[in-house]
Amino acid sequence: MNLVIAMTKRSSARVAVAALAMTLAATIAPAVDAAPQAVGPFASLDGWWGGIGRLRFKDGKTEDVKCRATYFIEGDGNTLKQTIRCASGSGKIEVKGNVRHSGGKLQGEWNELMYNVNGVLDGEVTPRGFRVSVKGTEGSTLSANMDIIVKDAKQMVEIQFFSETLIGLTLMLNKG
Repeated sequence: MNLVIAMTKRSSARVAVAALAMTLAATIAPAVDAAPQAVGPFASLDGWWGGIGRLRFKDGKTEDVKCRATYFIEGDGNTLKQTIRCASGSGKIEVKGNVRHSGGKLQGEWNELMYNVNGVLDGEVTPRGFRVSVKGTEGSTLSANMDIIVKDAKQMVEIQFFSETLIGLTLMLNKG
C-alpha cells in the first residue's frame, strides 16, 4: 500500500496503528540509571508483551487497539529486534524492526509487512524513559513523536501524529 496524502480515515487508522507498532517495539526500554549498564538498555524487554490502547481522531472519534510484541535482545544488549502485531476495527498490521542504542541515543528502521511501509526512527533517553521521532520513507508521509514511560513490567506509550485526520494513540502494555 502506497501511503499518500489523500488517505481515507480508515487507512489513516491503519497507518496510526502501524506507526505505533513500528515505533513502540523499536524504542521502548527501561529508564537508564546513572550507573553504567553492562547489559544494555533493552535487557528487561526480552520476551512477550501485550496490551490495549485507544486511537484518537481529529473528528472526535476513537478506536480501540490491541497489540502484542516479542522482543529479542542481541549481542551486548544494545541491539533490539522485534516483531509486533496490532489490530483495530480498521485492520491489522505486522511490523519487524531493529533498533540500536549508543551513548543514550536510539536509531533504527522498521518494515510493516502487510502494507509494505518502511521507515526510520531516532530518539534519546529522558529522565522518565524515552522521546522518539518516527518517519516513513520511500514516499510515505507518516510522521509522529512518542513519549515512552517504563516502570517494572508496564509500559505507557503516548504518540502524537502529524496527520490531517489523527491526533494520537495511547497504549498500555504488560510483560507476559
